[in-house]
Formats: sequence, C-alpha cells, structure tokens
Amino acid sequence: MRIFDINIFKSTNNTMKLKAFQTVLFVFAASLLMVSCSKKSNTQGKNIPANAAVVVIVNGASISTKLPWEEVKQNELYKILSTDSGMSSIAKSALDNPDNTGIDSKKDLIFFMVKDSSGAYVGATGTLKDEATFKVYNTATLTKGIAAEKDGVQFITDRTTSVSWTKEKFFIVFDAPQINQANQLNRMMMDDSTASQVGNKPRNVEAVAASLHKLEEKNSLAKNEKFSELMGSKADVHFWMNSEALYEGDAAMAALSMLNISKLYKDSYNTATVNFENGQINLDSKTYSGKEMSDIFKKYSGANINKEMIQRMPAKDVAVLFAMNYKPEGLKELIKLTGVEGLINIGASQLGFNVDDFIKSHNGELLFAVTDIKIDSMFGTPNPNVLFSTGVGNKASFDKIVNAAQKAGAQMASASPNSIYFTSNGKIFALGNQKGMVDNFVNKDAKSNFAFLDKISGGPIGGYFNMQYILTSLKPSVKGDSSAIIMMDASLKMWDNILISGGQFKDGSLQQHVEINLVDKNTNSLKQLNNYLGTLGKLAKENESRLGWNQPDFSSDDIVIPTVPVIE
Repeated sequence: MRIFDINIFKSTNNTMKLKAFQTVLFVFAASLLMVSCSKKSNTQGKNIPANAAVVVIVNGASISTKLPWEEVKQNELYKILSTDSGMSSIAKSALDNPDNTGIDSKKDLIFFMVKDSSGAYVGATGTLKDEATFKVYNTATLTKGIAAEKDGVQFITDRTTSVSWTKEKFFIVFDAPQINQANQLNRMMMDDSTASQVGNKPRNVEAVAASLHKLEEKNSLAKNEKFSELMGSKADVHFWMNSEALYEGDAAMAALSMLNISKLYKDSYNTATVNFENGQINLDSKTYSGKEMSDIFKKYSGANINKEMIQRMPAKDVAVLFAMNYKPEGLKELIKLTGVEGLINIGASQLGFNVDDFIKSHNGELLFAVTDIKIDSMFGTPNPNVLFSTGVGNKASFDKIVNAAQKAGAQMASASPNSIYFTSNGKIFALGNQKGMVDNFVNKDAKSNFAFLDKISGGPIGGYFNMQYILTSLKPSVKGDSSAIIMMDASLKMWDNILISGGQFKDGSLQQHVEINLVDKNTNSLKQLNNYLGTLGKLAKENESRLGWNQPDFSSDDIVIPTVPVIE
C-alpha cells in the first residue's frame, strides 16, 4: 500500500512538473512573439503620416546630456542674440530657458514634411511638460492667432500656422506651398492674376492639425518595418526620406514621364542615424529600393575597392580621394530599366560607340583624386594635381571610347593645349592635369602607403577628405579680410578629416558609413559644433552691421518662434 501511494505521488509530481514546463514554454514562446512583433512597430511613428516625405527625429534626452543648455548659452552668437533689443520678451524667455515654451525638450522632438496636390506642409510634434505654459507662450507668440477647442484639442491658428495640443502632446503645422515644384510650374503657365490667386490661397492648417491628433495607426509610420528598424538603432538624430513621396508630382520628373525614371525612386526609402561622439560625428545610412532596383543592386554589387590602384598614386599629400568598384553590367541593366538606352545610343553613335562598348570598355574599378596642392606664385590660387583612373576591360571597346573622348576634347585642347593628359598600359587608364603624374601612375609599380586606406577599404565605395590639408592649402588665399581669416582659423581648429566606407548591398539595402573626425579628440563633437557655429554666427551678425544688411525684426507678429523649439 505504501508503494502504491508513493507511485501515485511520483506520478502526480511528474504531471505537475510537465504542466509547469508547458507553462514556462508557453510564456517563453509568447515572449518571443511579443519581441518579434515589437520589432515591426514603433511609438514615434504613431504621430507621423505614413506618406511623410521627410522625417527628422531629435533624441532630446541624448542631445541635452551631450550639450546642456547652459553650454549653449556660452557661445558667441547666443550672447549677441540674448542682448538684442529688437527681440520680443517672449522670444528672450525661450532663449533663456527652453522650459519657458512648455515643451519637454528631454523627450523626442519630431519634424516631418508631407507633400500633396496643394504643395506641402511641415509639422513638428513632441511631448508637453507644462500645458499652461505652452498655452501662454503660444498665445503671446501667435498674436494674430484665433483660439479654439474641438474634441478635447486646443488650437491657436493664424493664416499659415496652427499650434494645437492636448495634455500630453502638441503639433505645430505650417503651410509650405512653395515646396511643390509642379504647382509652381502650373502657376507659371497661368496668367498673372490667376497665378496670384492660386499662390495666395492658404491651406486649412487647423484641419490638418486636427487630423494629426486623430491619425490612425494604419495610416501612420508606426507599423512601417523599415521605419521601425531605423528607430531601433541608437542615435542622437534619426533621418527618414520617402523618395517616392518626395519626387511624386515633381515638375522635373513629370517632364521625363515618357521614360521610366520613376523606377529609380519607386518604393525607395533612405534612412540614416547621426551620433555625436568625442571628437567624432558618425553617420550610418541605408538605401532601400523597389524590387527591380533591389534585384540589380543584389546581382551586380561590386567587390572591395582596389587598394593596389590607390597605392599606385605618386602623391605626397592627398586632399580628396574617391574610389569605387562596381560591375559595369549592372549599369546597363539600370539604363534598360529606365528606358534611356535608345537615347544614349543615339548620342553615343555620333561619337563612334554605343552603350555595350562603354560597358565593356572598363572593369568597374574607378579612382578620382586631388593631391599635392600648390599655390600659384602669380595669382595666389590653389593648383592641385587631379587624377582619374579606371581599369581597362575589352581593349577594342576601350579604344572606341578613347577615340570618342579625343574627338570631343579636340576643341577644348585647342583652346587650352597641354591641359589634360592621358595614357594606358592596356590594363590601367589614367587621365590628369600633370603628365608626369599620369605616366608614373600607369607605368611605375609604386607602393605608396596612405594611413587612411585601411579605414575606407573593405567595401565597394571608399572616400577621404583631408580637411586639415585642404584648409591649410587655401589659407594663403585668405588675405585682407579679417572675417575670412577668423573663419579659416576656426575651421582649422575644428575639422580634421572625413572618411567614407561601405556600399555593400546587405539585408535588402545599400549601406554606407561616414566618419567625420575633429581636431579635438577629447570633447564631444556636439559641444564643438555649438562653439564653432557660435563663432560663425557672430561673424555673420557683425557683417550684417558692418555692411548694412537688413536684419530680422524679432518683434514682428509674423515671426513664429515655436517653429523650432529649442533643445535643452
């Protein structure tokens, strides 16, 4: 009997363990599902229309930590603005302390632009810290605004601007009809009186603001996977561009409607993150395209840039360098996709070649460089060495391109003889403004070592801008202008170099990295930008006074200070 009881106990115990295990397994699976779902949604997008052409999200918490407002108040331009007698008291209060606007500057601040048939409107949204203060501030700012309350939303609206809010969030909407180039083209085709009437017809910005407060999630960017992926990346500033929404209806694109130019930007999105670090600004971007463009990128992505080609350069100091590696066949597919192959062949045939000749003529390895800048002793102007090079593909096709270039450049050469030199050894073609440099690049097996090379290689695109060398080379030409000298000195103390790398097609997007290096490696780049822009702003204000330029009237009722709420 005891054995029977023990067995029952063991059986019951095993059953309980099994149920407990099943419960844990269920909770774990549900957690994974929730995490998976969360990757496809985001909170910031709930307040942004799905068809927004451009979106900029400023991370208030991060920015205010890296650049406290007390440090902003120390820059030179701030000191000038804060003592400007023409600035209204309400504007000065916001300049003194961003909290006086009622906005929570330590939360995300979002700016976006939406294009439509009437032009466009620009919106800003964020979190309120003090509803009463926000109301007082905007009532004093929008002196011609009319107050209203609808469905629990407060509005202050004038002809072109509407400020609206609830207890927790606000929207500011501005009419921007001039952004739509197609509308401008239509107005040019009308008579003056009709065009004037169309141009002066205002948007109902209050209705737009009201619709934003009622924006349904399905009509927002909350569920857009690419936008969610962007917002999942750590950044001080997030950037989003919907190329299709931006270019749709554009006058220039409409003029090319007979071609398939729209395929270049259909279903195309550009995203980027910006991070301000000590002595450095980092930008990471991704470009998403429609299926046809993505297929081309995926199939014809290039290999890594050719380091040996770069090392052949007989240069002491490199000012600018750009290198690229791509499969030329992909260019042909792109030309076919857009429907311009016929037009290109018509033009090229007059020079003795066609699209196939151009594609076959080179191997997709490209190099452009500006090096060894000298100052002209007579005129004091910079005189750099300039080099362009590509790898040779099919020799017969390559010869056709060279012959065509010689014909096209004959007139230029007669006007300025011996200004451009080119040569080839059958594997490499080079063109430049210095014969010795071009010959050495092609014919000598040089092995120059450049410190930046490892940082830009490893992908199909690489770039380098030596800001210190460029600015130092230009400095002798800045003489006699005290403002220009101060600006040059400030720039020399600020900028070191810019490195560009990437170009790989990965996870459905073309990816690229830009690294901006500053001279001061120990101070956060945002603080350095604050001081640098303050110096430039001070110079601009001084030039206004010295040259008698018209200065803004900060007391005008048309000045809407809340357009750019200040980050603390």
